[in-house]
Amino acid sequence: MAIGRPSTHPPPPLFTSTNPSHVNLLHLAHLFRSANFSCHRFPNINPHGHVAPVDPHKLRVALAHSSVLVSVFCKSPKSSERNSSLRTLGDLVQEVLPVTQSNGRLVGFGRAVSDNALTASIHDVVVLPTLQRRGIGSIIVRRIIRMLISRGIYDVSALCSNEERGHSESNLSDQGNQNGVVKSAGRMLLLVPPPLVVEGEKPRYVD
Repeated sequence: MAIGRPSTHPPPPLFTSTNPSHVNLLHLAHLFRSANFSCHRFPNINPHGHVAPVDPHKLRVALAHSSVLVSVFCKSPKSSERNSSLRTLGDLVQEVLPVTQSNGRLVGFGRAVSDNALTASIHDVVVLPTLQRRGIGSIIVRRIIRMLISRGIYDVSALCSNEERGHSESNLSDQGNQNGVVKSAGRMLLLVPPPLVVEGEKPRYVD
């Protein structure tokens, strides 16, 4: 899971979707390539530092077996930022229309795998490099956790590096709130259910 440091600038107008039909396989593979992101824990890296492209068939299977898919869309640079002589009526219309999956570009993605009863794990959180460190990764993780908690799933884990740990822990804690607490287990961060309180006994966590 790749989540950058806390945002230094607010994100642009976004459209966040949890509808699986909004995930275009080709667009997702392109996002992975743009971010030099690999779904493998130990990816093959060429001499130029680029990871091997994701296998489209395996990606399709992974999406089909995911419990939660979160996609984030953003419009291309505003037409007002282009040369004024190149602006068209269509550009002006697009400026005022809200962002949707139809008029936006896929700039962020994340998914979760779950047994749909007790546990879940977060995978493949990626953001377009030009929009990283603007809070989009946090939006994705929080939306995933919110979806899982709404289904009664509190044992949520996320594999992250030491650099990502603090930011990921913050996201888990924000969404867990009174619904659970964050525990560390090696490279894993776990959002576990709240303690079971029995009158006259010390609170204990449900395993």
